[in-house]
Amino acid sequence: MTRTQKTRPSAIRLADPHYEREVQKYDSPLPSREYIAQILTQQGVPMGFDDLAAALDIRDEEHEFFDHRLRAMQRDGQLLRNRRGAYLLPDKADLLHGKVEGHPDGFGFVRRDDGAADIFLGPREMREVFHGDRVIVRVVGQDRRGRPEGKIVEVLERGNHRVVGRVIAEHGVQLVAPENRRLAQDILVAPGGKRAKPGHVVSVELIEQPSRTARPVGRIVEILGNYADPGMEIEIALRKHELPWEFSAQAKAQARKLPDKVRKKDEAGREDITHLPLVTIDGETAKDFDDAVYCERQGRGWRLVVAIADVSHYVEAGSALDQDAFERGNSVYFPRRVIPMLPEKLSNGLCSLNPEVKRLCMVADMAISSTGTIKAYRFYPAVMFSHARLTYEQVAAALYDEDADALAVVGGLLPHLQNLDRLFRALLKARAKRGAIDFEGSETRMVFDEQDKIERIVPEVRNDAHRLIEECMLAANVCASEFLEKHKHPALYRIHEGPTAEKLDKLRAFLTEFGLSLGGGDTPSTKDYAHLLEQTKSRPDAALLQTVMLRSLRQAVYSPDNVGHFGLAYDAYTHFTSPIRRYPDLLVHRAIKAVLGAQRYQPGKWEDIGLHCSATERRADEATRDVVAWLKCYYMRDKVGETFSGSVSSVVPFGLFVALDDIFIEGLVHVSELGSDYFHFDESRHELVGERTHVRYRLSDRVTVQVLRADLETSKIDFRLLEDEPPGQTARNEEDISVAKQKKGKGRHRGK
Repeated sequence: MTRTQKTRPSAIRLADPHYEREVQKYDSPLPSREYIAQILTQQGVPMGFDDLAAALDIRDEEHEFFDHRLRAMQRDGQLLRNRRGAYLLPDKADLLHGKVEGHPDGFGFVRRDDGAADIFLGPREMREVFHGDRVIVRVVGQDRRGRPEGKIVEVLERGNHRVVGRVIAEHGVQLVAPENRRLAQDILVAPGGKRAKPGHVVSVELIEQPSRTARPVGRIVEILGNYADPGMEIEIALRKHELPWEFSAQAKAQARKLPDKVRKKDEAGREDITHLPLVTIDGETAKDFDDAVYCERQGRGWRLVVAIADVSHYVEAGSALDQDAFERGNSVYFPRRVIPMLPEKLSNGLCSLNPEVKRLCMVADMAISSTGTIKAYRFYPAVMFSHARLTYEQVAAALYDEDADALAVVGGLLPHLQNLDRLFRALLKARAKRGAIDFEGSETRMVFDEQDKIERIVPEVRNDAHRLIEECMLAANVCASEFLEKHKHPALYRIHEGPTAEKLDKLRAFLTEFGLSLGGGDTPSTKDYAHLLEQTKSRPDAALLQTVMLRSLRQAVYSPDNVGHFGLAYDAYTHFTSPIRRYPDLLVHRAIKAVLGAQRYQPGKWEDIGLHCSATERRADEATRDVVAWLKCYYMRDKVGETFSGSVSSVVPFGLFVALDDIFIEGLVHVSELGSDYFHFDESRHELVGERTHVRYRLSDRVTVQVLRADLETSKIDFRLLEDEPPGQTARNEEDISVAKQKKGKGRHRGK
């Protein structure tokens, strides 16, 4: 490669923004990272700065910027400097780079960038790093389990700069114990920050990262309050998971400049569908309304109109609002509080399809046959008018119970709702025909008292009105994916791959014990799963079998590589229907608009955007789980010593998680509480088996437990298994029920 073939500044921009700003002062750009690595490979030896600069024909006035380039390559693990200050390639030194994943017990792993086997880090190595740091390691042997064990060569990038935790005092010294248990080292509090008392929850700014010889040091920059203060669990989760909860000043300014209502000039170039009696149907507590629906008979089939809030009209690509939305990735729904993806003026106002006001929307207008097949569709921007804000409960009561109050609420909209219901029945049949998996799940809702603490937990009843709207949204999403595929425009697909070979083998081994089998050989289809689910519906162990089948599947993610959606049995599937609360939906809207305008939308590298959106989705889920776990723990504090019945919801090497009946709370029965025996974990069978007694504890077993403790600091609830009321193991079939009855009074179930 010659000097003139080096990467131009426009190609370098993403890799090194500082260089991009500065290099414009000179006529000739610096060599690319790839070219620098190529020269080091050709030389075959470590090279000092001057030698490397000479080999690459770097001019004196470029040295400062060349140094920035080399430092950036070091930071990203592409280069390494030895003790003599010479640069070398990590691969040449048998070095590997990756991200540290800490464990509460003090050890950790390096998740390698190349996806190969994780490298174990012992407690001594973990002294100089935190969970989330990027490092270069050298494999030095194997640990006692035969895993590759590493030694840290260099810390490339620190993953923690602010940490939230609880202040503790030891021998007159203040420390902060991190809320994130993966950060296994307490932080020494330095003078000069805010003054907190033991027990306070604080945010500390790290001024010294951990090292082999010294613990991390931080300065208190924020005092959040006491542990049990109302809403503290959310404040902790926001900081622990680094969730953006405040909009930038630029985004706020942009939001303030937006109009309060749809202006006449905004309606230009849009179809007017204000005459259609569109309605929103959502939960009782919903505040942002993404979608509105309308259905009418069309020949022997139906016309379905799904109108979605046109967020892309107000949030321009690259704007401050767009950057904040991308950083968040999605709205986060905590109990009693929402961290929205967009400012309230948009999410609850201008972009929310509120009743009896004009709103801008993007429409999926579909013609669907009597068998539930989408025959034709088109997308277009429009202006709409929602004729009512209805709830699932109202619609279900009007359609299925003929409730007088509900019928009075829907009034003249009833015929349109009846059309929606008839279409829904046809779509359900089409769903069954294509073999989509329909796992039955249960959801709960927390009811809070005046102190913002849980008063009780109640089941959320999912009625047919929920499913009706779900099928309408699925139809719109499928049309969006097909539209973009047909026009060969890149997009983020919602992909869901089938089971891995390893998970499939474990599932088949488990099913064999129940006299069941999954069809499809090495590549089972969605229909094979659906057929097996149908077989198990009437069995007493249906919940157990469904849980194990569900866990055999992979997690859905966002990706530009369309591999289909296994669970829904779609060849292509995108998210189009929630641009207020999901960034991928906003991207899909922009892509559709680009196609309609004979243009091409390119927000950046689609693969990286997909990875980011998948990560923010997981981040939101983890933060929500933390908050819910803390609230449930607080709720159980005054129930210590009480007895409850429940079912084994998960089996792990260290015990059983039990979900309690009626109050819908989960806790752990530690393996030490199972009795005087050595219990061995069988992952494929989802059970713990006693070595001497052959006592088995399996997923879905019925048990009786006593609450031992509810620890707010760890958000953990511990149970004790009651010996005088042994669990009844889930019967595998009618014959097993009979056998179980015969064994009543003989203690826990024995292995065969």
